[in-house]
Amino acid sequence: MVVEKAILAIITTKEESVGGGAPIFICSSKEELALFANNLEAIIDGISHQLSEEVYIIVKH
Repeated sequence: MVVEKAILAIITTKEESVGGGAPIFICSSKEELALFANNLEAIIDGISHQLSEEVYIIVKH
């Protein structure tokens, strides 16, 4: 099975603002948030999208 479209990960500094079935990574600062988003984007072969100052998602298109 090939996954074509999916949310692969959620990265946030506000744990209470997210939920769902994707892995959720909680960061302690905006700098750590950006670092996690950039690294996970490369590691899991997805695209990072910033939804707000506190939330990024990594998706597979």
